[in-house]
Amino acid sequence: MSVAENEDQLRAKGYDKTPDFILQVPVAVEGHIIHWIESKASFGDECSHHAYLHDQFWSYWNRFGPGLVIYWYGFIQELDCNRERGILLKACFPTNIVTLCHSIA
Repeated sequence: MSVAENEDQLRAKGYDKTPDFILQVPVAVEGHIIHWIESKASFGDECSHHAYLHDQFWSYWNRFGPGLVIYWYGFIQELDCNRERGILLKACFPTNIVTLCHSIA
């Protein structure tokens, strides 16, 4: 069983806008449940982040629930203001992931 589906797998299922990964079993990061991960090889500045929110992140949130965005080169800290609404920003892959148990009955 895979733990995540990537963009290619999701597009094969007919999704047009997809995050980089959708987790089959959600995880918790800093107390926030995460269903998807989007990785950006850029710095999260105000202009680009607001465009991504509008064009991608809120669409992912509407379709898949809360998620995590990783900006490889950091981001303006004040932009991480949507955590309670379901979009968490990080500058690297988090090390404090809490996995949720998934059992098969």
